Amino acid sequence: MPIPNPKSPRSVQNRHVVVIGAGSTGAATAHDLALRGFRVTVVERGEVASGTTGRNHCLLHSGARYAVNDPVAARECIEENLILRRIMPDGLELNDGLMIAVDERDWAFRPSFLEGCARAGIEARELSVREALALEPGLRPTIRAAVRVPDGVFEPFRFCLYFLATAQANGAVVKTYCEVVEITRGQRAVSGVTVRDTRSGKTEHIAADVVINATGPWSGKVAQHAGCDVPVVPTAGVMVSIPQRINRMVIHRMYLPGDGDILVPQRLTSLLGTSSWPVDSADAIDIPREHVQRMIDLTAQMVPAVKSIKPRGVWAAARPLIGSAKLAGGRELSRTFECFDHTREGVPGFITITGGKTVTARVMAEKVVDLICTQLGVQAECRTREVMLRSYREFYR
Repeated sequence: MPIPNPKSPRSVQNRHVVVIGAGSTGAATAHDLALRGFRVTVVERGEVASGTTGRNHCLLHSGARYAVNDPVAARECIEENLILRRIMPDGLELNDGLMIAVDERDWAFRPSFLEGCARAGIEARELSVREALALEPGLRPTIRAAVRVPDGVFEPFRFCLYFLATAQANGAVVKTYCEVVEITRGQRAVSGVTVRDTRSGKTEHIAADVVINATGPWSGKVAQHAGCDVPVVPTAGVMVSIPQRINRMVIHRMYLPGDGDILVPQRLTSLLGTSSWPVDSADAIDIPREHVQRMIDLTAQMVPAVKSIKPRGVWAAARPLIGSAKLAGGRELSRTFECFDHTREGVPGFITITGGKTVTARVMAEKVVDLICTQLGVQAECRTREVMLRSYREFYR
């Protein structure tokens, strides 16, 4: 049964919003919209989570990774981490993480790291080396320090389905394999989208009061359909999987985010990552062979067994980082998010939400739907902090 929302004014129920993209951001946005009483249609050119979300390293960020150099993103991560624990308890593995100091450089970074966690509100508990090795026997035995943080792990496809199943229960329609080929405009504002079924080739026009562009690293390309610009830099990262789960907890290097400094357990595998470089297209990413070996070599500095196991798979995904392509490595760009109201470009009714992390999808949705309510002059309270999400299995029922 749909979840009733008595606080939604009747005028909201007559407003139709099209969400482009069924990754984590689009899925969470559809859920928020439907919960507030909007009519919602989600269009996705592939399968659910077939873009960046489905190719990430599955980490439920505590924010500790960004506590020193990106405090805004760190606070966003820990706040949303705690909310997801409440609303999606069956979809998370709450195994925590270890930030470890491998050498003198990492050891010297430790005070700044602990201060950053304290400022961001991230619980960070120092462990002795003996305690850390008892938790993770595969760690390099010569590590200098370890700090336990509230990381976790999720399965990206199911993560999106939790939101979409709940959105469907509230009336949302999800159309996969529907690629947007045109953003249509009326006399005053955007009037909807034209989509092409990528299997049959047939086109269809979907009328809308508002169109939300939630396509991650493709958001700049999609925005061009409306003659708009989005300063998003598709920034790729190589990840490597090995066919053994050699760590129970998430393991990070205790330093500023860099290459090969994270090892994430996922089911019966472990994921090594990641590098960072800007790419021209999020659809065609050539994987540099040296990046693969670099991930193995650097991760092995934390867990030596990595080098002795043949990789199971290698892939690359493009992150939707906001900023200038002149920042060559992408590490300088914040992991926070931003809403772009294209009214300022003369295209009212069209909004882009991009940046962020999978873990911050819910708050990204809250911000963009708040903006829509303001634009339409309606009042509909966000309740996604408290409403429990339906099982991902219900999406296909």
